[in-house]
Amino acid sequence: MVEKIGVAVIGAGAIGRTHIETLAKSKALRLSALVDPAPGGVALAQSLGVPCLPDVAALTASGLAEAAIVATPNETHLPISAVLLVAGMPVLLEKPVAESLTSALRLIEVGERTGVPLLIGHHRRHNPIIRAAHAAIHAGRIGDLVMANVTCTLAKPPSYFDAAWRRTPGAGGPLLINLVHEIDLLRHFFGEIESVQAIASHARRGFAVEDSAAVALTFVCGGLATLCISDAANGPWAWDLSAGENPVRFPAHPVTAHHYAGSHAGLSLPDLTLWEPEGAPDWTRVLKPLQLPVTHADPYEQQLDHFDTLIRKGGDPLVSARDATANLIVLDAIRLAAERGASVQVDLSPLA
Repeated sequence: MVEKIGVAVIGAGAIGRTHIETLAKSKALRLSALVDPAPGGVALAQSLGVPCLPDVAALTASGLAEAAIVATPNETHLPISAVLLVAGMPVLLEKPVAESLTSALRLIEVGERTGVPLLIGHHRRHNPIIRAAHAAIHAGRIGDLVMANVTCTLAKPPSYFDAAWRRTPGAGGPLLINLVHEIDLLRHFFGEIESVQAIASHARRGFAVEDSAAVALTFVCGGLATLCISDAANGPWAWDLSAGENPVRFPAHPVTAHHYAGSHAGLSLPDLTLWEPEGAPDWTRVLKPLQLPVTHADPYEQQLDHFDTLIRKGGDPLVSARDATANLIVLDAIRLAAERGASVQVDLSPLA
């Protein structure tokens, strides 16, 4: 029987609790401490029967954990993760990798200098649906990408914004909190993004951060994509509300949110339906739907299994800090494009 490794969760918010619940199911890892000075964190730790520590310095001095999951506000990702990595503790860091490109590049440097595993929590990459879609796309099932359309409608209640960071530029807003997932998947499937155009709106809530945005992307491969996202619009057309990844928090509706159209066929997600023509593509002919096979599994559990492997054996993380920083660079370009009202080139040279 494998001896369970003690893992600390830093941050007792919604995503921190998701990681805590996932750890409870793990056969290889266990929750050994919680780091959160707020009363809610202390109460949660007491209910779970684990120590609650006030900060990451206390954690590294305590010897209570061999690794950590960081689920704190974006601007704390660099200082917290850097302390952990220097202390030799592998880190699973929630997305986005940091609040700014400067911080992300510093975190990359710390990770590469220490050689300690650093996995960024783009959990969808661990979803068997995404793995099956990636395999089909890279096997040429849809041909070359011609166009893609992604929709994300998330009606977040007023209480969601009680946390000030969710209303703060550089930390909150659906572009950084939610669209980063869609950007990550599009890059994962179709390669790097060459240029972006965008329109952002604050009209529904009037916060300093956007509540809605429309984005157009051009890929290096030549394909185009449009993305519409809002955390003030009510509708089921979002990955979170259709994929069933987190049924405790989000209902799963029988709709699609991602549509990829290639030179040969189309693919919709999360239902994994491939739309293929009989013979050569021709809009006057029927397209036959084929649901690609998949064995469903909880992506958070799959991500935790991967983290366990990194802790015990090392190796390359499925989503590295460099990969996640490329997502951040694309998001920065989108924000700049919305401000300027003009196309912006995506410059990945800082990662060279």
